Amino acid sequence: MEIVLGDPVLAVDIGGTKVAVGVVAPGGRVLHERRGPSQAQDEEALFSLIVELAREVLEEHGQPVSVCGVGSGGPSRGNHRLLSPLNIAVWRDFPLRDRLAEALGMPVAVDNDAKALALAEGWVGGAVGEDNYLAMVVSTGIGGGIVLNGRLLDGADGNAGHIGHIFVAEGGRADAAGAVGLLEGQASGTAIADLLDGGAPAGAPDEMRRRVGTLVGRGVGSVANLLDLRLAVVGGSVALGYGDDFFDAAQAEIDRICRLVHSQGARIIPSPLGADGGLIGAAAVAARGLS
Repeated sequence: MEIVLGDPVLAVDIGGTKVAVGVVAPGGRVLHERRGPSQAQDEEALFSLIVELAREVLEEHGQPVSVCGVGSGGPSRGNHRLLSPLNIAVWRDFPLRDRLAEALGMPVAVDNDAKALALAEGWVGGAVGEDNYLAMVVSTGIGGGIVLNGRLLDGADGNAGHIGHIFVAEGGRADAAGAVGLLEGQASGTAIADLLDGGAPAGAPDEMRRRVGTLVGRGVGSVANLLDLRLAVVGGSVALGYGDDFFDAAQAEIDRICRLVHSQGARIIPSPLGADGGLIGAAAVAARGLS
């Protein structure tokens, strides 16, 4: 996927537990970065933190930056004009794009964080040269972005790709939207912490790690069967932190359910972008939305 940046851009990655703000070079390298918690007392406290982090990295960069890209958990309305991330309770229909553009004095483009990762993977990550693939974030929540025929899918209001809301298992806990049996409610970091009675997902036993991988593989395999694609690139602290336990179980489940000619051989791989994927994706959002 071609992403063209003429100059460094300001990038903002907003997840369920952390906010990262950085300056990203035209080749996709993160030059400067600041992080902070995304769980705040109210909507203004979180917005103020983002602005503060942005000003810090811009000061460190020391050179003019003219555009900003944002990847945020969703869903959203008005093609990302109003954000209501499921894992950030203080933001409901929050007008981040307009507020941030006013505070920073530059144009701002916003998209879903997993769609942003899909752009990043096709640009400098694990899907370079691929025209059809799925990118996923398995972290506090679970999100996805889908590229078909070289184009990122947007949907009617910019929310295409929410693989976290595919049905994968009977029963279990409800997700943040109140639905039972969906992937995010079973395999996200939030779900794992609940199953561990508040324990950190990093402390999950091997059996639970494999179960999370199996459920994610079930979702990926369903998308591969539906959309005629054979690659899923997965980032996020849960997936990357669980490593082989996660990816081996996910691949086994994909192999089990992908029996159609167009989905046989579908594979799941870890994102090579690691913790920088969100910021690189946000920079790609700027290139796509403000070109």
